[in-house]
Amino acid sequence: MYETMPDHNLPEELIQFRDSIRRFVDRELRPLERHVTIDGKLPAEVEAAVAAKAQAAGFWLMDVPAELGGADLGLLALAIFWEEIARTTAVSARDHAIFGPTIGPILLSLQGGMRDKYLMPVLRGELKACFAQTEADAGSDPASMRTRAVRTDSGWKITGTKRYITKALTADFAQVMAVTDPEKGARGGISCFIVDMSTPGVSIGPAEMTMMGDTPYEIIFENAEIPAENLVGGEGMGFSLAQNYINYGRIRHGAHACGAMARCLEMTASYVKQRKTFGALLADRQGVQWMLADGYMALHATRLLVHDAAAKLDLGQDARVETFMAKITGVESGFKVIDDCLQLHGGMGLTRETPLERYWRDLRSFRITEGPTEVLKTTMARSILKSAGL
Repeated sequence: MYETMPDHNLPEELIQFRDSIRRFVDRELRPLERHVTIDGKLPAEVEAAVAAKAQAAGFWLMDVPAELGGADLGLLALAIFWEEIARTTAVSARDHAIFGPTIGPILLSLQGGMRDKYLMPVLRGELKACFAQTEADAGSDPASMRTRAVRTDSGWKITGTKRYITKALTADFAQVMAVTDPEKGARGGISCFIVDMSTPGVSIGPAEMTMMGDTPYEIIFENAEIPAENLVGGEGMGFSLAQNYINYGRIRHGAHACGAMARCLEMTASYVKQRKTFGALLADRQGVQWMLADGYMALHATRLLVHDAAAKLDLGQDARVETFMAKITGVESGFKVIDDCLQLHGGMGLTRETPLERYWRDLRSFRITEGPTEVLKTTMARSILKSAGL
């Protein structure tokens, strides 16, 4: 396969890390693809066995600080990791449980008793968490959020409904965004709370079946009383915390698109060198050659954007616009590339004989999750115009 990874821009330790996780994917994960169910999951016993291998190999809790037992990777290293594991459909696009529980920046920000009560049990696999921000009328626009948190003598009382919440059914607690001061708007009026799912007034609503195979749920809050200490990061810090969480997700989306493109292009380049139509190999047809050339250009461009955004965030720079570009380019280019690869496989591409249809569904959904392309472009344009003094 043509290798487009810009090694000259990566330190030697990251190149070695990339190569080691790639070997693990090829040796341990790709052979498991035949076990993946229609909803994109491995049987529990298969997942547990390969998770033990991942932990033994050191691929465990990749975004968690070393003092907490994790690999302590920065975002650039994580982007490389996410790309490599996306080269197989044995790992769900939304849940990397094979490599330990998903943590994220909100839980990692917890301190003191909150860290002991929530973060540490998640790291040990004793508790599960979900992230609850989206609402029926407030997906990409947090200013439209209707869930309210009102201060009481002992803490807060939350009322509202969250929708499309992944892992809600199995979560022990939720990271919930709620409006605490409507007058301050999204940037100062939204706060983040840790809410135990067993809290009186908290209930699970209807499931939503999706094209990706996962099943998000509603979470309903009816005057759910939350202790004062379950406010995360201070009142009005919810938007900032959510942006950190979502920036992390946008880098992951872009990196996943790279891995998906790389796998599908690899498969397609091999296939067109064998498949004949009307007496000629597909590989000899100019239209097919152009599709492959466009695909590899898209892969290379996306990877550079993802690495640039991740490296800037690692340096503590404001890279919000860069994360937009990485995510937009990744999911839009990735979907087009995978659609082309599926097209070149013909009827076989529509079957589960190859992972193409799975990648196609995942990338189609990524064009909406973590910020729809149209919203991100609009927000990015506003930043550009503002910086231009217009």
